[in-house]
Amino acid sequence: MEERRSPERHRMEAWLDDHRDFSHSYFVRKASREMVNAWFAERVHTIQSSTSKDGSSQQQAQPSSTDFSHSSASAVLPPTLSLLDNRCPSPASIPSPCPGTPTRKISASEFDRPLRPIVVKDSEGALTFLSDSEREALPVLGSAMGEGGVTGGDRTGGDRCARLLELVKDVSSHLDVPALCHKIFLHINELIAADRYSLFLVGEDSSNRKFLVSRLFDVAEGSTLEESSSSSIRLEWNKGIVGHVAATGQPLNIKNAYKDPRFNAEVDLITGYKTQSILCLPIKNHRGEVVGVAQAINKTCGEDGAFTEQDQKDFSAYLAFSGIVLHNAQLYETSQLENKRNRVLLDLATLIFEEQQCLEVLLRKIAGTILSFMQAQACTVFIADEESMNSFSGVFHMEHEELSEVLEDPKRNCDVKQINYMFAQYVKSTMQPLNISDVTKDQRFPWTSDCPDHMSNQIKSLLCAPIRNRKKDKVIGVCQLVNKLDEASGSIKSFNRNDEQFLEAFAIFCGLGIQNTQMYETVERAMAKQEVTLEVLSYHASATEEESQELQVATVPSAQSLRLLDFSFSDFDLSDTETTLATIRMFTDLNLVQNFQMKYTSLCQWILSVKKNYRKSVAYHNWRHAFNTAQCMFALLKSGRLQNNLSDLEILALMIATLSHDLDHRGVNNSYIQRSEHPLAQLYCHSTMEHHHFDQCLMILNTPGNQILSGLSLDEYKATLKMIEKAILATDLALYMKKREDFFELTKNNQFVWVDEHHRDLLRSMLMTACDISAITKPWPVQKRVAELVATEFFEQGDKERRELNIEPTDLMNREKRDKIPSMQVSFIDAICIQLYETLAGLLEHCSPLLEGCQKNRQHWKRLAEDCEKGQVDALV
Repeated sequence: MEERRSPERHRMEAWLDDHRDFSHSYFVRKASREMVNAWFAERVHTIQSSTSKDGSSQQQAQPSSTDFSHSSASAVLPPTLSLLDNRCPSPASIPSPCPGTPTRKISASEFDRPLRPIVVKDSEGALTFLSDSEREALPVLGSAMGEGGVTGGDRTGGDRCARLLELVKDVSSHLDVPALCHKIFLHINELIAADRYSLFLVGEDSSNRKFLVSRLFDVAEGSTLEESSSSSIRLEWNKGIVGHVAATGQPLNIKNAYKDPRFNAEVDLITGYKTQSILCLPIKNHRGEVVGVAQAINKTCGEDGAFTEQDQKDFSAYLAFSGIVLHNAQLYETSQLENKRNRVLLDLATLIFEEQQCLEVLLRKIAGTILSFMQAQACTVFIADEESMNSFSGVFHMEHEELSEVLEDPKRNCDVKQINYMFAQYVKSTMQPLNISDVTKDQRFPWTSDCPDHMSNQIKSLLCAPIRNRKKDKVIGVCQLVNKLDEASGSIKSFNRNDEQFLEAFAIFCGLGIQNTQMYETVERAMAKQEVTLEVLSYHASATEEESQELQVATVPSAQSLRLLDFSFSDFDLSDTETTLATIRMFTDLNLVQNFQMKYTSLCQWILSVKKNYRKSVAYHNWRHAFNTAQCMFALLKSGRLQNNLSDLEILALMIATLSHDLDHRGVNNSYIQRSEHPLAQLYCHSTMEHHHFDQCLMILNTPGNQILSGLSLDEYKATLKMIEKAILATDLALYMKKREDFFELTKNNQFVWVDEHHRDLLRSMLMTACDISAITKPWPVQKRVAELVATEFFEQGDKERRELNIEPTDLMNREKRDKIPSMQVSFIDAICIQLYETLAGLLEHCSPLLEGCQKNRQHWKRLAEDCEKGQVDALV
């Protein structure tokens, strides 16, 4: 087999030899650590073998290939320099509820110069930190002297050439750019003897526009290095004498500066100095590119004070060599700065990866880290919604002033209505960074008077970068920076190209951190859900076959005999078996059994299983409450004539939801679940118990023998489950308070449209609440008895809060505040009930008995509250 493959392997190897660029790129992108170690170990072995043959000492280190990944790697790699202090504890230490942000010792302004991009696109278009090494062309020494170079044709020229070589040798070993510039100034002064000197280096801004910045400006003989570097000015490209020389690359020897139109006399007017002659030459690297400009002013010797042709030749010859040295020093300075930048990036990334257990804490670290380094006014991190292309599931916002604050609770309630999504949505859709110098002038994002962003009048500069997933093919978030601050003056300036490159590179680490944290939270929720499920299953059991058979053969009474059509219905006279028979009657009279081909055995088994999954130990939120809620919905559909306005699927979903809306209720509210850190609290951030009720509903519906929805098509099944979920969640009064204003506004203005799905969804939610609290509409004896059950359950929760949580319960849960029950009932009716029933009565005139019953009970509670205040009667006697 090996022999047959040999020709093909030879051809492949020959092709790789002929395409070295591809081979290099492929190795850089694909090679594993083991491959690199094996290659390096082989190289070490080969070098040692050849060295020993030459008679070299055998005492030299001979690292073993097995130990290379440990010993050699640790010897080669430099230690990580901690450029940032981190006030956050390490994972091994005790976790803090408020991780701090790093103390900034270094800022992005230190890297405000053209550096190589941190991340580049490879041949496949993916972002990578590795790039092909740039091949630097070697300098052509033969042309280094320039056209007018110094020659050794005569003794004077030979002496001058020897001196010039000594000067070049003196600067050739310098790698510090400021010291090198000062040394060049000293040498130029020795060569041509001028009164003042200036040296400018070429720079580029974030838009790749060139400019000149002085390293020496208007310095005289005898100036020290500190004096020469104390001030700096910036000149525009191709303006003035220096700008012209830089742009054209040609020297200028001007005998009378005031006669040259390019000369700017304002400097002389300010300083009182008289400029006469100027010798200005470009400084070029070995590729002939202008890297700087050297300028000498006012020749100090000679007859007419002008620079001679020989001065220009000597000056040019010296700059030909010193330009190469200066270029090398700049390369070294750039490499050192890039190395420092990369270490900073790694240190910042380390801060991110220290916390991967809580997304809220991670986003706080990301925002704090970026703000401290980039010196922006505000940072906003958007978390993309997986189910929608144009929305975000979470937003974290931090101001620069918050960096110095230590919050006791790291959780922040960010009002999403106050955040503008315009820029983040653009970046998410394009998957490209966005850098705007002035947002008010950018036509892509016109500001309008109704813009919801509270910072719309304050945003000037903006930088946005996408946060990608591991595969880098999907945006999982967006990081937005607003208003870069000048460290010296505090004024707002634009973000530059280096800021953009750094944020884009840092976003890669942010993406990894966010995705890891989301995965961790997913696992945590799954484990918590499993724990809750095991707890539920250990307590509950499906209805027995004997119970199901007994229900199947029992005679189902009519709705009239059971008084199911009455809004004043009470279950107190019914046995548990009669309540299950009444439930069958409601499903039958609504034609649900016939319309959806329900098996009668499955319906009986499902009803008994639902009843079984309500805890008998709970005083109020038990099977009887669920049954009464379903009966009220049945009365609305039948007696309220709502059945004609709703579809069969909607009716089916509402009936299942009313019976299931409090499944496995523990007799405590959402607040207690959160404060007690129950495993349920880890599953959902809001409506904790309502989500659990829906999960229990799904579990029962999917249990073999209980599958009453098996006759539905796939689309009908999905639509029904969606409506059931929304209906059960609607029983959370917190959600009801958020939705009801929209519903009230629609009905008040006669804008409710029955064919509008959003309007119907609102109506279904309001119907669920109306049925859930319908006990407030019952005849007074029934209402008072139900109030006793509710108070019993609430008082038991209050006792638990005192005993287990060591907190004082609210008046509603406080057994010692029993005398306030009537007044609290009046407040409950006024705040929650009365307006809802008024609105429903206005929309559905046959539902007015609910409103009338509520109003009568308010009168009773009001009278009882007044008596309690006078001390004439006990609250519930």
